[in-house]
Amino acid sequence: MNDFDLNDVRTFVAIAQAGTLTAAATELHVPTSTVSRALTRLEKHLGLLLVRRSSRGLVMTDSGKEYLQSCRRALRTLKDGGELLEGRRASPSGLIKVACPVTMGSEVFAPLLKEFLGRYPDLRIEIQPFAPGWDQEPREDVDVFFKLRAPKDSLQRVRPYPGIVRGLFASPGYTRAAGNPAVPDDLAAHSCVGSGVWKLRRGKKIATPSVLFRVASGDPTVGLKLAMNGFGITMLPLWMAKSPDVRHALTPILPQWTPEPLTLCALFSGPSRLTPKVQVLLDFLDEYIGTDRDPRLKKDLAKGYFTDRTLPPISGPTAPS
Repeated sequence: MNDFDLNDVRTFVAIAQAGTLTAAATELHVPTSTVSRALTRLEKHLGLLLVRRSSRGLVMTDSGKEYLQSCRRALRTLKDGGELLEGRRASPSGLIKVACPVTMGSEVFAPLLKEFLGRYPDLRIEIQPFAPGWDQEPREDVDVFFKLRAPKDSLQRVRPYPGIVRGLFASPGYTRAAGNPAVPDDLAAHSCVGSGVWKLRRGKKIATPSVLFRVASGDPTVGLKLAMNGFGITMLPLWMAKSPDVRHALTPILPQWTPEPLTLCALFSGPSRLTPKVQVLLDFLDEYIGTDRDPRLKKDLAKGYFTDRTLPPISGPTAPS
């Protein structure tokens, strides 16, 4: 048996209401031949004659009349279901489970949740923060999972957000005592805080200095505190290093060399894409992340702090810092 086509049912109902194939075709804005083929296809699928064609027009068979009533009820149910979902999109409800890096929970979600939940009073949100790392994978009970690079798993839906521009920083006291590296390879002789591989770019040149971390941590807040205390050099998001309360306590290191930006993406399963509560959360974050309204910027302008959201995912072993 051929696959059932709901459009054929809609065409049949239009034929019954219009009285002729030509009138139905005019109503549906399609050729008459398309209408005729749809009716023939439906009758073949059902194994029943629904309409008798004659020179005087169309006459519904008894089977056609009975089936028409069922079709009208079914189409009405589908219409009602669509309107119900549309209403839920306008006023979604329920619990949203979110997994995200620790800094995103504190620096993005915490400042924005009051406005988001005020806009959608029937929603609740559960945040499950995790330490930065590549071993984190989405769990079935999580609605949205934020990662710092896109996965290779094609079964997951991915929404990219603007990438995070980073730089190397230390305190002025540290550079006075230990000197300022002139080239990336000089970092091997310095006290550094971070994780993974530091991949630096200057024009077309790429450097991956061999850095043995005195403190290995993927949490940028750890690196920030140690750098401000004069411990050494760390890699920080620019929004963190240039925050008004810390910018005067840090100095750029190798400013001509730019670390690879961090990409941020939201992962969710196929069915979740259709969930109104997930849709409104991601659309809400679109209004803020990577824009002048991003809460991490402390009312600074976004230019220079973020990349375009189409930036390719980070490749290789580069890890967040």
